[in-house]
Amino acid sequence: MSNTYVGLHHDNHGITQLGRMVLDSWVFGILPENEDCSGWDLGRMQLLMDKISVEWDKYANLPSRLPPELQQRHTEIYAKAVAAARTKGWDPELGENE
Repeated sequence: MSNTYVGLHHDNHGITQLGRMVLDSWVFGILPENEDCSGWDLGRMQLLMDKISVEWDKYANLPSRLPPELQQRHTEIYAKAVAAARTKGWDPELGENE
């Protein structure tokens, strides 16, 4: 098992926790949308998570509490990501054993 993230665009598991970090970093403008964290080690991903947590804490971790411009970015970024993941066969519904 590798200690690096494959990157959002190469993640065949759909939208994982690490993938959500990438998406959230785009929503908050922490990373540019062309950075998908390919090859990032887990320490670097943790530092990114720390920055994202600071931003989410401002809004009680709820998309509904984001200001309108961030709500719109969140909706658009996640809609694109879900559509792309579904084309790879990802199903966001949990199975009976999950």
